[in-house]
Order: sequence, then structure tokens, then C-alpha cells
Amino acid sequence: MTYILISPCKNEGAFIEKTLISIRDQSVPPVQWVIVDDGSTDDSVQIIEKYLPDMPYIKVVNRPQGDRRVGGGVIEAFNTGLAAVDVTDYDYLCKLDVDLDLPPRYFETLLDRMAADPRLGTASGKAYYMHPTTNERKSELCGDEASVGMTKFYRRTCFEEIGGFVAEVGWDGYDCHRARWFGWRAVSWNDPELQFIHLRPMGSSQKSIYRGRIRHGKGQFHLGAHPLFFMLSSLYRSVRQRPYVTGTLFSIYGYMKAWLQGEKRFGDRDITAFIRAYQMRALRSGKAEAAEWAFQQRRDALGL
Repeated sequence: MTYILISPCKNEGAFIEKTLISIRDQSVPPVQWVIVDDGSTDDSVQIIEKYLPDMPYIKVVNRPQGDRRVGGGVIEAFNTGLAAVDVTDYDYLCKLDVDLDLPPRYFETLLDRMAADPRLGTASGKAYYMHPTTNERKSELCGDEASVGMTKFYRRTCFEEIGGFVAEVGWDGYDCHRARWFGWRAVSWNDPELQFIHLRPMGSSQKSIYRGRIRHGKGQFHLGAHPLFFMLSSLYRSVRQRPYVTGTLFSIYGYMKAWLQGEKRFGDRDITAFIRAYQMRALRSGKAEAAEWAFQQRRDALGL
């Protein structure tokens, strides 16, 4: 079983060395790691070059324009890396951010679980961060029904069937719904060997957090989230994730703004109805059960 990593990178000098070390120390390393330099102006590339002698599978691809359009820009950079290789040479691929510290058996564990379930299309571990004040390790509250955006590990055949990622805000939720639409499971696990640290400090920039919450709300509208589900999930996060009340209000603002401006959904009526049916069931029985129900519904409909 072979896998490839594709990593957009723009001014990640503060974090990328720990990511490089954690990949170098993987029990099962990638066959290739494509790092797309998206017009970095810091020392990111110099740090990468320092590790090239020990990590010959790294391939640096330059994207000098470095135009990081909000939401979709990171996927455009990812697609540049994807175009630089023949992905059919690999069984699995992973969009990997370069501000992560992964445990040494991370990819070995994912490969084993993919091999055990032939309908597992995308998977990941769980993200944690270090609290900026207490230095406690905190969960980023990732649900079990989706792979997380910073490390999207995909079976290549599933990735090809869903048509890759949409280059818009909300891409990292829609892909898992689309995977289920085509009869694949999407999962993340909280096992110790799959818990990783997201190095970028949460709460380090209040302005960026609020903009991020607006983008989150817009993304939820784009993927077709039911208004009731979105409101209730926003209220749930308001008591569990900083900034509590204001962050939730900005997220709701993003959703309502996209709605009032008539922005387009990602999918057609059928897949939007499918997503909303999953969400309403999730309100009754939880996301994990609803995701398995949605997967089985589509599997039966497709005759898999």
C-alpha cells in the first residue's frame, strides 16, 4: 500500500520543521511528499531544503503567484501539487497541512484501517492544540463522521469518484458528505496513535478567528446545511469553543450573509436533500449514527 502527501505551504516557517520531523519519523513513510511553496516570503523553503538529504521523497513545487484566495486558495495550491504527479501511481493520497505534529504510527494506523474496510473512503485522527494561556492540551472538537481538513487521508479511488475538493469555503465538510453520497465511509478516530497537535495557536489573532467564524458560516450555507441544524450546532459550539458567544454570532452572520446574497450551494437539490436528511437525523441520534445511516442508504441505492 503506497501513499502520497500533498502539502500547500505559505509562510509556515514557524511550524514546518516539526511537521518535517514528524513525517521523517513515521513508521511507514510516504512514497512521495509534494510540498507546494505558495509564494512564501519567510524561511519555509530554506527549512525544507535542510531536510532534503534525509527525505529524498520530498518534491518542492513552486507556485510563485501565491494568491491565497480565502477558502479556495489552499485547494488551488493543493491542486497544483496534484497536477505535478501521476496520482494513479498511489493507492492513497493525503492533503496534509504543514503546521502539524503527528505521532510516529499515524499513517501506518490509517493504512491498516483502510485495508480492513474496503468502503472506507477518507479518514483521519483528531486534532488537538495547546491552550495559549494554560498550555493544556485541548481538543478541536472534531466529529467522528468526517476526516479533518488539516489531514485528509483518502483512498485514491474515492477521491477520484467525488471529483476532488471544491475550491471554495466549506470544502472540508462537503467532501465527506459527497463521499457518503457515492457510498463511501468518512471517519475520524480519537485513538492515542491518531491524536496530533495542531501547532498554529488558536486564539493568537482575534481578527483572524472572527473572519474564520464568518467563513465557517458561509461554508455551512454553501454545503447545504439545514438552518435548524446550523443554528443548534452553532449554539453547541458557543459553550465549548473560544471565543464563545461572539464567535458564534460571527458564524451565524456568515451563514445569513451568504443566504441573503443568494450565494450558490455546492451541490444540486438531491445531494442537498441528502445532507439535510443526515443532519436532521443527527439531531435525533447523533452524527456518528446518522453518518452510518446515510452511508447505508446510499450503498443500498447504488447497489454496492
